[in-house]
Amino acid sequence: MNGERNVLGGPLEPCGTDPVTGFYRDGCCSTGPEDLGSHTLCAVMTEEFLAHQRSIGNDLSTPMPQYRFPGLVPGDRWCVTARNWLRAHFDGAAAPLVLASTHERALDIVPLDVLLQYRIDVPDTIEDLED
Repeated sequence: MNGERNVLGGPLEPCGTDPVTGFYRDGCCSTGPEDLGSHTLCAVMTEEFLAHQRSIGNDLSTPMPQYRFPGLVPGDRWCVTARNWLRAHFDGAAAPLVLASTHERALDIVPLDVLLQYRIDVPDTIEDLED
């Protein structure tokens, strides 16, 4: 991950490989100067979020092979743009987030306290769950 960090301050973890996500289609929510949309939030798709995105002109369900985009279904993990996710939050349709896989640059657009409301990270071990 080239030293990239997540919003919790740790190393940026992969978001999803089935389908392969990320602005760079590397499975991570990595970002760089060419990522003008800030595809930095690792979201778990829900029917409500997908419908919301369609309603604002961001169809995430229809495959677009020319962009290596398979079309998403509920349960898929995908690096979404911070602005569109924040809009969904304000509209009551935000998707859950995997914060260990959400790039720290998301904090430029979405406050940490808002991200924490949607956290669905699963601990690595049972001991972590008991902490």
